[in-house]
Amino acid sequence: MAKPEIEHEEHFDVLTRTGQKTGVSKSRGDVHRDGDYHGAVHVWIFSESTQELLIQRRADCKYSWGGLWDISCAGHISAGDSSLITARRELHEELGVILPKDAFELIFIFLQECAINDGKFIENEFEDVYLVTTLAPIPLEAFTLQESEVSAVKYIPFEEYKNLLAKEDPEYVPYDVNGEYGQLFDIIATRYKENLETRSLVLQKQLSRYVCVSLGAELRGLTDADKEALALLIKAGTIIDDIFHLQVWYSNPTLRDWLKEHAEISHLDKLKWAYYRINKSPWSCLDENASFLTTADSAVKLVPEATKPISGWKGLEYRTAFPMLKPPGANFYPPDMDKMEFELWKESLTGDEKQDATGFFNVIKRHSETDLDTFLSDNTTGVRDHPVGFGHDLYTVPYSQEYKYFLGKAAELLHKAGDLTSSPSLNRLLHGKADAFLSNNYYDSDIAWMELDSKLDVTIGPYETYEDAIFGYKATFELFVGVRDDKATAQVKLFGDHLQVLEQNLPMDSVYKSQDIIAAPIRVIQLIYNSGDVKGPQTVAFNLPNDERIVKNRGTSMVMLKNVSEAKFKHILQPIAEVCIAKEQQDYVDFDSFFTHTICHECCHGIGPHSITLPNGEKSTVRLKLQELHSALEEAKADIVGLWALKFLMVQELLPKSLIKSMYVSFLAGCFRSVRFGLEEAHGKGQALQFNWLFEKGAFILHPDETFSVDFSKVDAEVESLSREILTIQAKGDKKEAKALLEKYCKMSQPLKVALEKLEKVQVPVDIAPKFSIADEIMHNYQCNT
Repeated sequence: MAKPEIEHEEHFDVLTRTGQKTGVSKSRGDVHRDGDYHGAVHVWIFSESTQELLIQRRADCKYSWGGLWDISCAGHISAGDSSLITARRELHEELGVILPKDAFELIFIFLQECAINDGKFIENEFEDVYLVTTLAPIPLEAFTLQESEVSAVKYIPFEEYKNLLAKEDPEYVPYDVNGEYGQLFDIIATRYKENLETRSLVLQKQLSRYVCVSLGAELRGLTDADKEALALLIKAGTIIDDIFHLQVWYSNPTLRDWLKEHAEISHLDKLKWAYYRINKSPWSCLDENASFLTTADSAVKLVPEATKPISGWKGLEYRTAFPMLKPPGANFYPPDMDKMEFELWKESLTGDEKQDATGFFNVIKRHSETDLDTFLSDNTTGVRDHPVGFGHDLYTVPYSQEYKYFLGKAAELLHKAGDLTSSPSLNRLLHGKADAFLSNNYYDSDIAWMELDSKLDVTIGPYETYEDAIFGYKATFELFVGVRDDKATAQVKLFGDHLQVLEQNLPMDSVYKSQDIIAAPIRVIQLIYNSGDVKGPQTVAFNLPNDERIVKNRGTSMVMLKNVSEAKFKHILQPIAEVCIAKEQQDYVDFDSFFTHTICHECCHGIGPHSITLPNGEKSTVRLKLQELHSALEEAKADIVGLWALKFLMVQELLPKSLIKSMYVSFLAGCFRSVRFGLEEAHGKGQALQFNWLFEKGAFILHPDETFSVDFSKVDAEVESLSREILTIQAKGDKKEAKALLEKYCKMSQPLKVALEKLEKVQVPVDIAPKFSIADEIMHNYQCNT
């Protein structure tokens, strides 16, 4: 329990009932008098080898619970401070322990609402509960105790401590271990008492959802110089992978290296590493981002200087931490930043500064973290004064600075590859991207990417924003390298050439339609290698760039990964159709319809609302107005409008009308494929929205034998109705309506459960795990020759 004594007029941030900052701060006394919601931290130190928790005896002079045994350390979050900064500072001030942020695992947030001292002291406190996991107990003589706060410390077995609290032992500060605070003990018990054989079986089952597929491609069209450049690009791809791992979470690269190093120790360790490689994080993409690893699986770090030195003791060893719940802001924002704090800060910025804050290519950091690191590096003992009131703590750092070490090496490789290639457009792209890595200005290099006309096809840079689940602002790095399929590229030119016609006939009010849609180039490639943000389910196509300035002025360009699409159709969509589609409609499921809709899906990212004018005349973008809802709704738009567009092109006799039934039934089978990605993923969310809408309207039918079919008499009208709904929401930038639509339809409905349970029984794979044998061979030859 945090310490409520009044020693000086410290100020706290007043929070809402949901824990968000209000922008108001008040003195400690006023907060407890008025019952305002505010924040505190609890930090527990846990010894892994002895299964013990460190507890402190509160100083006798304490205003509340004096002389009783309590949390390892705790404290209020002062006005302007953040949770994690406070946790680190309190650990240092009370116990003399200095640890970096990757030692602290936020395990849950507990809301304490109570009144003591005859109701004169009201405690409405959001308590962020952190766990620091050490390999062994810290010697008691290594602690430096703050006499005004702590009189003693000791270790106690966590189960014994839980029992004492359950019995309400008078020597211990009370906590309701049968209520929410019992999570602390449940988490520790689950983490260290799990059966290893059972865990191996669970991981094996998770892995089995991916079918390993070796992707082939024909390299005969590449020159020897192109092949040499290809080797350099693959090498650059490993650096792009390093950046992406860091973007996901700050301790993620350390975890990756640890799992790889220990993969051969046991069968379980091998499974951990195999599944981590697919997800590129400890969170499972196919399980709503549930963690399949815990901090107990993580890397061990030694920090000799964490405490005062003790003869014969090498120093404190801890597990690098990561939260069980995937952080919505990834590593783009401070982990303890909430949306309100960001919005309050953003409102204080100038126009250009706001663009940086919400832009694709900048991370958000805290001044106070830098200050604390400097303060703690001096190993200063004592208490640092906390000023009353505060300025804004957040600031932006460009990617070129944040990832300077990685981007410098990647830029050097791109320049070398650019010098080798005989293609002028590829030369321009590679040199342009290398320059952008160092300047943080990607505009010209994205134009160069759109104009690429090369047998060796390359996409590299920060593009997608799915990892930023707070706002959808920040872009992750990725790389795709392939060989252009000239025949297939010529065949799909029709779609890019008719975007303006499609835009003018979209099912939405004419006032929202753009008059200057530009034909979108479409390139079909055979994928050789990818890296970076390509975790979990593999993409079959992408439509870039996402920069609204380019979309408005130049349109977009599309890349289709044909060999990936073929693998998914063969190993996943066909088996799904055999299980879930009514027998009389199964023959309608074919690759041409699947691939054609994929093309149209990507084309439809380039039409519809992007840059918008709000009712008050304000100029904005759909991405900025819908924030974290944008990705899911945009994927749903591209899908459903893609269906509408295909029907429109058939009516215009630009596509054969014989495709229409195959198009709809293949789409129905594809719904079950994408929903299996999980409803935390943008494509899965979008697909659930579409399926549930069309099922509710009677366009999709569930039969008594638990198979599905399309009602061809209804589906046209309902595809158009959903297209109109989504396009209008986007055109208005209406986040409230977007949220309502997603909440109503983006759910695991009973019909979807029926289909997914059938697929689970027959163990149809969910997605592919690609093997890049050609890339491996190229790199082997390159290393032998250098």
